[in-house]
Parts: sequence; C-alpha cells; structure tokens
Amino acid sequence: MYARASKILNNRFAKVGVALAPALGLVGAASASADNAIPPWYPWEHRARFTSYDHGSMRRGWQVYKEVCAACHPLERICYRHLIGITHTAEQAKIEAKNVLIDDIDDQGNNIQRPGRLTDGVPNPYPNENAGRAANNGAYPPDLSLMAKARDGGADYIFALLCGYGREIPAGMTLLPGQHFNPWFGGGAIGMPQPIYDDHVQYEDGTPATIPQMAKDISEFLTWCGEPHADTKKMWFFQALGALTVMSLVTTWATRYTWNVVKTAKYTYKGPGPRPYD
Repeated sequence: MYARASKILNNRFAKVGVALAPALGLVGAASASADNAIPPWYPWEHRARFTSYDHGSMRRGWQVYKEVCAACHPLERICYRHLIGITHTAEQAKIEAKNVLIDDIDDQGNNIQRPGRLTDGVPNPYPNENAGRAANNGAYPPDLSLMAKARDGGADYIFALLCGYGREIPAGMTLLPGQHFNPWFGGGAIGMPQPIYDDHVQYEDGTPATIPQMAKDISEFLTWCGEPHADTKKMWFFQALGALTVMSLVTTWATRYTWNVVKTAKYTYKGPGPRPYD
C-alpha cells in the first residue's frame, strides 16, 4: 500500500514538474530577450550568509542621496529615526532632520514650515506628481525607498544603471529630445541624465568619490532601504537554528528516557494456572 501511494505521489510531482518547466523556460527566455541588457552579478557583502550590510558604505550612500538624488527622487518610506544605529548616531540624525524644512500646520491652523524632527519622513522634492512631471519633461522620478526590490537584479541593476552612461548609441536607435542612452534601462532610452560624476560629492571619511564608488554606496543604501531588517533576520536565524538544535537533542533524550522501559520490557504469557479445587 505504501509503495503504491509513493508511486502515485511521484507521478503527480513529475506531472507538476513537466507543467512548470515550460513556464520557467519562457520566463528565462523573456528575461534574456528583453529590450535591455541583463546587469552582471556583483559580490555584494550583504548577500553572504555570515556578513551584514556595509554601514560605512551606507553612510556614504545617504550622503550621495542627500546631495544628488534628493533633488529629484523621493524616499517616502524612510524617516530620520530609521538612520539611528545604521548610518548615524541619535544626535547626528537629529542634526540631519533639523537641516530640512517640513510643511506643517500650527495650533491656529496656519500653514508653516518648521525644522524637521526624527519622526519626520524624508521630504519629497515635489508637492505632487504633476509638479514632478513638469520639472522633468513629463517623466515622474520614482520613489527610491523600494527601488532595490522593485527592479530585477536589485543592487546589481542600480549599480549598472548608474555606471552605464556615456556609451555609444547603437546603430538604428533614435533618441527623443531629453532622452539618454543607457543599455541597462528598459528600451535603452532613459529620461534621467547622468546623475553622478567623478568628485561629485566630497565624502566625509576621505573616500575617493569616483563614479563606481558613488554607485556602489547608493546601491548599498537603497538595498537597506528596501530591506532594513535583513541583518536582524540573519541574526535570529542562527539563534533559532541553535535553539532548535538544542531542543531536538533534549527531545530525543527525553523520548528515549520515557519510552525506554516500554520498549525494552519483556512480557510472557503463562496462561491460566491450576485451580485450587482441582
């Protein structure tokens, strides 16, 4: 009976595999035949099992965002308090927040601008989407807080895109006014001009601000924005794994101790004995 059930399950799994294989193949073929180049794979530190985010790189990435990207792109899901213990101390994060003006309403119902607080989100450079499109030839700059998770390749895509400007336009390709060629962007024509150049920013720690370095730093920072609890999940994974290992050993020992008497006991049936009156 068990052999028959196992055979039935194996046949069903085989049918599911046969059904899914063409679909997976089509997905791979569609990805390979897309109208943009597939970004290369880079050995990011946060991808390894036993390493965390590069916090120094993330601090520099925040500086690149603040001085370059914040002019066009919002960071809606990040508040200044999120930077504490990641890229800044509490006092440094307070200073970062106070350096921006936040639109608010006072006790009298008047519109005011006040210095930012830790609980405030990173301000949007535009009051609404129409203003953003008007300032960028009809293209609205997307929010960057989830960009690393919204694009195939994540940090690889962001790094390749930022380093992909300045290439020769392929023969037969025509760009509209205001478009720029970038092989890593869908269609190859992107409305965003080259955002970073060598020595575009001056890092506080003295790191040379080359294009690949700035691209690496902002990619690291945006990856953290999309998954800020990745390091915590890694830590809890190993703690949970250790706890489950100890629990399994204790459970095995307790089970053997409890059932040892039952498993090793020997029962002998002697049958009914002679009756006293016989």
